[in-house]
Amino acid sequence: MTRPVPPRLNRLSPLSFVVTVAALAVLIASMTQVAPTPDQLVQGAPRFVNLMDRMTPPNLDPAFLWRIAARIVETFQIALVGAAFGVLLSIPIGWLAARGVSPIGPFHVVAKALVSLARTIPDLVWALIFVATVGLGAVAGTLTITMDTIGFCGRFFAEAIEDADKEPQQALEAIGASKLSVALGAIWPDALPSMINSSLFALEKAVRSSVVLGLVGAGGIGQELKVAFDLFQYQNACTIILVIFIIVLGMEFVTDRLRARLQ
Repeated sequence: MTRPVPPRLNRLSPLSFVVTVAALAVLIASMTQVAPTPDQLVQGAPRFVNLMDRMTPPNLDPAFLWRIAARIVETFQIALVGAAFGVLLSIPIGWLAARGVSPIGPFHVVAKALVSLARTIPDLVWALIFVATVGLGAVAGTLTITMDTIGFCGRFFAEAIEDADKEPQQALEAIGASKLSVALGAIWPDALPSMINSSLFALEKAVRSSVVLGLVGAGGIGQELKVAFDLFQYQNACTIILVIFIIVLGMEFVTDRLRARLQ
């Protein structure tokens, strides 16, 4: 007797069907309001080609390249210091936000809410806040990257701590170990590989984020890019974009190799 062939797709429940139709309706309605029309694409294509023509060849003047190099160093400093501060602060914050492990018990939702707040506010908004607080320059960029890293690492650190193997924790608790001893002896060793991986992603993300912070006055290479576009110096802008591309590509290569070694 042959067995019936199972269906390729599971049948949707009435609620799932309604939700799916509603989501498609929202998508279609949004497309009619914000998606580009064929006319806009046709009219914009020659302008894009004209802009690309004005951006080439890139400006390779040595004086300009030296000025860009100084901004690149500042961008790396913002990303590195901001990510380092963010990762260090995310360690205790992640512990406080971890459900079932947090030393503050049910109040872990407060720490988790703070992490969500840091993650929800976009980078450029944080940059505007810190520019208004501490003034223009790299310090505002560093604080922005710190907050962005806390929002990123705080969440993944908390999840890594929550997912740590429970048996070593229970064994230490059975002999009367304190929460700190359980954390240091059982939780952190198990969660550490995941936390290191998240930290490397955070550094890679910080480099990309620090590039655009200069658009609102928070230092770095983005400031030069904004000036180039404001003054219609498109060849300078092309050089800066190429340098940014090389930096991001190099950072991804380095972090990928570090992750491969750690695994």
